[in-house]
Amino acid sequence: MMTLPIPFGTIDERFLAHRLKSTSLAGILGALVAVGLWTYEYTVRGVWRWDLFAVVMTMVGVKVAAMVWYRLTD
Repeated sequence: MMTLPIPFGTIDERFLAHRLKSTSLAGILGALVAVGLWTYEYTVRGVWRWDLFAVVMTMVGVKVAAMVWYRLTD
């Protein structure tokens, strides 16, 4: 088991794996909320929200770029 020294204890691999999973889940749910808000604003209120659209497209672009990068380098 790998442990990392920190001032008040150690961080083991389980903590790092849980942090990775929770960050991934938070990103996915954040993207879904942004898509939901953007869709609601456009379909119900008829307002095109460029700020929400930019957030969604940034998340999509980063996801696709990371997938391509990992596919080419792994």
